[in-house]
Formats: sequence, C-alpha cells, structure tokens
Amino acid sequence: MTWIILIIAGLFEVGMVMGLNFSEGFTRLWPSLIMLVSGGISFYLLSVAMQNLPVGTAYAVWTSIGAVGAVTLGILFLDEPANVLRIVGILTVLGGVVLLRVAEGG
Repeated sequence: MTWIILIIAGLFEVGMVMGLNFSEGFTRLWPSLIMLVSGGISFYLLSVAMQNLPVGTAYAVWTSIGAVGAVTLGILFLDEPANVLRIVGILTVLGGVVLLRVAEGG
C-alpha cells in the first residue's frame, strides 16, 4: 500500500508542476490553485509513504514520477521535442525507480 500511496503522490506532483507551468508566474488563478492543491496533496502523501520507506528511496521515486510525468506530458501536449536522447533519459529514470523498488524487496 505504501508504494501505491507514493505513486499517487508522484502523480499529484505532476499536477503541481503542470499547474505551475500554466499559472504564468502565479498570475492565473485556476492553474495557481491547481498547483497549490496538487502540491499539498503530493507532499502529504509523500510524508505518509516516508513513514514506511527510507527517505532517499521515497524522495527519489517521488521526484522521478514527477519528472517523467512532466516530460511525457510536455512531449504529448506542449510540443516539447521528443528525440531519442529524451526517450532514453525517461527510460533510464524509470529503470532507476524499478531498481529502487527491487532493492526495497516489496
């Protein structure tokens, strides 16, 4: 259950980052609110997951989900470049998350 909570926290981090992008420096209300609410939920769920996971593992997985999610959404919806090096970078980050999961043994 801890890993599911951590994954959900990472997904809310993606919402936080996307809200931040669309807030235009906190000059737009709704994206700013989405960023704040998503960030609050994300940090709360991260803190819950950290009760059962080492801080390094929890933080690395949380930031990885956020980074991969933001890059993927940027490629799919924001016309960011999708080249071989970016895709390899995403796969490398995901591979690191898998290794952390295996190292935790659960």
